[in-house]
Amino acid sequence: QVQLVESGGGLVQAGGSLRLSCAASGSIFSINAMGWYRQAPGKQREFVAVNTGGGSTTYADSVKGRFTIYRDNAKNTVSLQMNSLKPEDTGVYYCYAIVTTRDSYSMHYWGKGTLVTVSS
Repeated sequence: QVQLVESGGGLVQAGGSLRLSCAASGSIFSINAMGWYRQAPGKQREFVAVNTGGGSTTYADSVKGRFTIYRDNAKNTVSLQMNSLKPEDTGVYYCYAIVTTRDSYSMHYWGKGTLVTVSS
């Protein structure tokens, strides 16, 4: 079993910054990708950013230039630095990981989410 635990959400004014963190633990052999999704009230969950290892990152168009994803492979952590926040960035942010377990299974795991609220 693998657990993902997020932290760092909160309330911030528009134009401000927040940093989210996520730590993976459990039966991990390797992590193939770690990233973030978000879900705004009344909307579907949407992709935000991913780090697939080797320095490869991908961002949603809506956050390019404002958000930066960092990954620490040695610690099995991923962070999301969010700058120039907008009210439309409000939502629950979920960490996810594609993990190869010690039993050699490739599985997707999700954290429980952390709430980000951006006030105008």
